[in-house]
Amino acid sequence: MNFKTGDKVAVIAGADRGKEGKITKVLRAENKVIVEGVHMIKKHIKPNGQSAGSITEMEAPINASNVMIIDPKTKKKARIGHIIDKNGKKIRISKKSNEKLD
Repeated sequence: MNFKTGDKVAVIAGADRGKEGKITKVLRAENKVIVEGVHMIKKHIKPNGQSAGSITEMEAPINASNVMIIDPKTKKKARIGHIIDKNGKKIRISKKSNEKLD
């Protein structure tokens, strides 16, 4: 998976198609990401001795294949590529503008 926390992405499939947001968490083992403001679900919290019960809204994970990174230069959706610099370090780039993503 090529996504990192803090990447700005656009949703390309599903009920939230067209929405944009930043990645707050990456779940690599499940191939899913959590994007702020996207795929909101209601979570019911049971009352206990200290607090009353409530219903809160939170983001649920979506599949990484349903999001695309937003190119920092063109502000459009792009694919992620990799190049190796002089020091032998792998760097993520945008395929649309060859701009560094890190």
